[in-house]
Amino acid sequence: MRPFFVGCGVFVLAATLLLGLRTAPASAQAPPAPETGTSILDDSFVREQGKRGLDSLYNMAFDDAEAIFDRIEARHPDHPVGPFLNGLNVWWRILPDLENTAHDDDFYRHMEATVSRADALLAEDSDHFDATFFKGIALALQARLKSNRGEWVGAVRRGRRAIGYVREARDQAPHIEDFAFGRGMYDYYAAIIPEEYNAARMVMWMLPDGDREGGLQMIHRAAEEGWYIQSEARYFLAQIYALYEDDYPEAQKHMAWLREEHPHNAYFHAYAARLHSRQGHLRQARDVYAEVAERHEDGWTGYNTPIAQEAYFQLARERFIQDDYEAALRHLAHIESLDASDDVEDRKYVVLGRLYQGMIYDATDRRNQAMNRYRIVLSMDDHNNSHERAERYLDEPYGS
Repeated sequence: MRPFFVGCGVFVLAATLLLGLRTAPASAQAPPAPETGTSILDDSFVREQGKRGLDSLYNMAFDDAEAIFDRIEARHPDHPVGPFLNGLNVWWRILPDLENTAHDDDFYRHMEATVSRADALLAEDSDHFDATFFKGIALALQARLKSNRGEWVGAVRRGRRAIGYVREARDQAPHIEDFAFGRGMYDYYAAIIPEEYNAARMVMWMLPDGDREGGLQMIHRAAEEGWYIQSEARYFLAQIYALYEDDYPEAQKHMAWLREEHPHNAYFHAYAARLHSRQGHLRQARDVYAEVAERHEDGWTGYNTPIAQEAYFQLARERFIQDDYEAALRHLAHIESLDASDDVEDRKYVVLGRLYQGMIYDATDRRNQAMNRYRIVLSMDDHNNSHERAERYLDEPYGS
């Protein structure tokens, strides 16, 4: 099964980074204020500080982003924008390392505070645009993480609640192109999830049908014309085209845009290399992964253990394909050293790294060492059919 780290767009709806705090290109026109009244999204202080904070967030300067978002919170202590922005900052700590649940509670705490503040505003004014807007997004983001964790019932419950609020906000401000993203995400994923994920079928009947082609067109519209959501729309388009549409050149086009806009984002950096690898562009993948590994070694923010392990594994795999076994082993040794200080066991690239060590030992007539590695793999979590391959190579040496 392909990884569901795209976050299950059925439940994202208006989703991550929707909130209108990124500036548009210089040639763009600012969107008009919501028809129901003044929105915090039009507040000059929030727009200026929010832009700075989101730029820091996208470039993984999380502490800088938090300090900026705290200034917005201090200016608007009863508004949902503060906890939402800080929750978004936590989400981007989670995203590059989805196997690690250490930040989940903090994320949910911020999103629940967002919902609570929105409810207080809605109690005074049932048509309050900001309350409707932020509550819908907060529920959608909670649903997104629930879906990442395989908690389908919780994801659907929050997703269904989010749909109503997002639609209401869209109806209040139909002229804002960014709402095309939420609708497009819903239509696209509602159409493909029953086909792609068996676990979701039991709950999808609770949600309206989707439209694969129409949804994709609307996400493109948000990426090209949106004021607030361009980066997020591009990010999802890159993943959609790679994972579901089998169009890697189109995926690379959107990832290239993201890399240019956010050159310090480790997640986008590694994903650009991943796209090269999936297309069989081994030299290009090697060069980009080498950059990722170098930034990890130099201590760049966001270039964490999982991203570094992926880079070293792919560098080893490229050398393995070229029969440069000793160089491959050196790269795999880096994974071993990183694993020693990690707090999450049986990560994907740790397991696959040990499998490839066994394969290299077999290829270089070190059978006892190879068998030791295969047995270790069988004692770990199964990733990418690692158990089936280890059992096969225990019976018959790799390459025999």
